[in-house]
Amino acid sequence: MKAYQQGWTLRRRVAALLGVVVVLLLGLAAAEAAVAAKNRQNIDAVLLKTGPLRVQAQELMSVLLDQETSVRGYAVNGDRGDLEPYREGVKREQDLVASIRDLSADYPDVRRSLDVVEQETAQWRTQVAEPVITTVERNGPEAGQALITDATRQQFDGIRTAVNTLQEEILTVRQETADRVNATSNTLVVLLIIAALVVTTAGVVMLLSLDRILIRPLADLVGQVREVADGDYRHRIEGSGPPEFRRLADDIDQMRMKIARELDEVREARERIEWVNSQLQKQAEELTRSNRDLEQFAYVASHDLQEPLRKVASFCQLLQRRYAGQLDERADQYIAFAVDGAQRMQRLINDLLAFSRIGRLTTGFTEVDLNKVMGDVAGQTEAALQYSDAELTWGEMPTIRGEEPLLTNLLVNLVSNSVKFRRPDVPPKVHVSARLVDGEWEISCRDNGIGIEPEFADKIFVIFQRLHSKDAYPGTGIGLAIVKKIVEYHGGRVWVDTDADEGTTIRFTLPALEADIEAAKAAETAADDDTTDAQDAAEPAEAPAAEGADGDPADVGRQPDGEAREEPPAEADRHGTNGGMKETVG
Repeated sequence: MKAYQQGWTLRRRVAALLGVVVVLLLGLAAAEAAVAAKNRQNIDAVLLKTGPLRVQAQELMSVLLDQETSVRGYAVNGDRGDLEPYREGVKREQDLVASIRDLSADYPDVRRSLDVVEQETAQWRTQVAEPVITTVERNGPEAGQALITDATRQQFDGIRTAVNTLQEEILTVRQETADRVNATSNTLVVLLIIAALVVTTAGVVMLLSLDRILIRPLADLVGQVREVADGDYRHRIEGSGPPEFRRLADDIDQMRMKIARELDEVREARERIEWVNSQLQKQAEELTRSNRDLEQFAYVASHDLQEPLRKVASFCQLLQRRYAGQLDERADQYIAFAVDGAQRMQRLINDLLAFSRIGRLTTGFTEVDLNKVMGDVAGQTEAALQYSDAELTWGEMPTIRGEEPLLTNLLVNLVSNSVKFRRPDVPPKVHVSARLVDGEWEISCRDNGIGIEPEFADKIFVIFQRLHSKDAYPGTGIGLAIVKKIVEYHGGRVWVDTDADEGTTIRFTLPALEADIEAAKAAETAADDDTTDAQDAAEPAEAPAAEGADGDPADVGRQPDGEAREEPPAEADRHGTNGGMKETVG
């Protein structure tokens, strides 16, 4: 951490460099502003003061000449109209003198020259012009001409000299002001050049500094990172330059070491996975051999074992028929035991073969209409239904992808179990229904039989597992195991609904077709829209009963909250089934 505190940080270095440049540029900007203001002041003096002073001085000279000419003309002619330029000239002279005095407030030499002009003019007017005018008015033009002599002309030449001196002073002031304008303009140009040099120098220094403190360390860091990225995870990353880069290099190096450790762990895990894969491969080979042995066993069980078993069963039955009543009671009992054992062994072997063939001997998945399947189930279980005076009903069933023989076997087993495990003196009622739940068809088989205790809900699906003795209920205990295997083969799951109020309800799921899922979503959307319209209308109305596709009340439907409902078997006969699919035997 101390290494990071040595030297200025990158931000501090850049801030210091930019601060120096900003201070220099601000100083130059202030100097340029001052020089520019002075230059503007001098230009204003040239344009608004010295220029008008020069023009007015020339006009003043012209006015004085007009006065002198007017007086001389009046002395010659004695016409008072000739004095009009004199009187107007006097007024114009006063205005020009006042204006020149205002414009020359900052030029004392010009004011002194103007004072001399005023003195000379006043003296000429007092000593020459007024006396000549008075003499002409009193004594005539000849007396007035006598007063105009060389001395009076020389006196007016003094006025001309004073005015020339005034003009020279004005020219001098104008030239000095112009020189100051040139000087300030040159100074402004120099300052601009200096500012440009400062900016250029600062840019060069900035580039060099950034190259040394930013670009080179960053390029070096990038090069080291690329070496690590190329696979050299053992390469240590070392930073240089500002503390931020050194800290960044240490952080990247920490990340490199972490990646290296994780890669070592991945490498070890890969080695372990490869070892596990090799073991799994060996187990797969063992399973393949075991499956071949099982297939051979199935073949043997279906051929080699069946033949001697049939012989045993046949001869035992012959003994039973031929010698029944001829031997003692115990012999008849032994023969009955042998016949029953041979028959049960045949049933066990046949059920075991059927269980082993599920998923192994396949015809391929097709679209299966479970309504048709339920018709086949009713036909196959017709004898049992008639014998027990049972009633089988079902609602509208979906179409799914699967193997029709297996699905038929599945439902036959469920219906047969429902009929088998009936309550005494109560006619069995079995109802099969379906509903769409989360993209799957949930199919239920409900009966009004003896029911299943919750603690045995999972036990009944174990092969050869029985909850009752063979004397109470016949069978091998493999039917529900076959059901579970068929459901799982089709990608579903099966369970016992322990919340059923009466009898037994076994539910299983099967994947739904994409068209059914989309149709269900569209129906839910339409139902939501209808609910919104009904709320907007604010008209209370009684919701109509749900109907099936043919107008009859449907056994299975969706409630407004999106859940499916299912009618118990006891009420199924009152509503019938969708499409009239109802099987009543009795």
